[in-house]
Amino acid sequence: MEDKLLDGSWAVSARLPAERTLAEQFGVSRPTVREAIRHLVSKGTLETRPGSGVYVIQRQSATLASPWLQLIAEHPPLREETLEFRMVFECAAARFAAQRSTPDELHRLESLLARMHDAIAERDIDAEARMDGEFHATLTTAAHNRMLGQFYASVITMLRDHIAANTFDATANNANAAVQSAMRMRQHESIYFAVRERNPDAAQQAMLAHIDFVGRQFAS
Repeated sequence: MEDKLLDGSWAVSARLPAERTLAEQFGVSRPTVREAIRHLVSKGTLETRPGSGVYVIQRQSATLASPWLQLIAEHPPLREETLEFRMVFECAAARFAAQRSTPDELHRLESLLARMHDAIAERDIDAEARMDGEFHATLTTAAHNRMLGQFYASVITMLRDHIAANTFDATANNANAAVQSAMRMRQHESIYFAVRERNPDAAQQAMLAHIDFVGRQFAS
């Protein structure tokens, strides 16, 4: 169960399957599952909600990262610094995803791209932003690196807000919005193709090009 939390199989806020289902899945008794849940609740990774079930909760950030993450939570992060962080973090995630992604994860990425394409065609900025954020989150999961997964979980809200803000800011009152949306779409496709083709170098470079483009959209 802890492995599923660490590798992102059970995302933050997700409701766990019923005890009976978990017992069958792991080949153990329901009391064993119940004890495991109590253990994980005590570790602060799960919480029980009476009448509702057991849910994954946001883990506390590592001590080293906490001051910076607290600052981000209290003050809007500078776009340039957040893009620099994403450049380091997500280029690595793309590289590992090209080496380790599963067929199901590739299918998920492909589905998200299709929905992103539809959102752009319909000029649905909100949907485009959501699909953009989900694409990057799925890519991180596909990297199958527990440290990356845990760190991403600790800053996922900030990063998703950052991605959404970029999409909205680049689209609002922008005569070139449609062209830029199409370019971002092609960049996401390039990342996906490189991951699908198991080309780590190309995946890393495609992500680098995408984040660099996002930053240049706001260059004065």
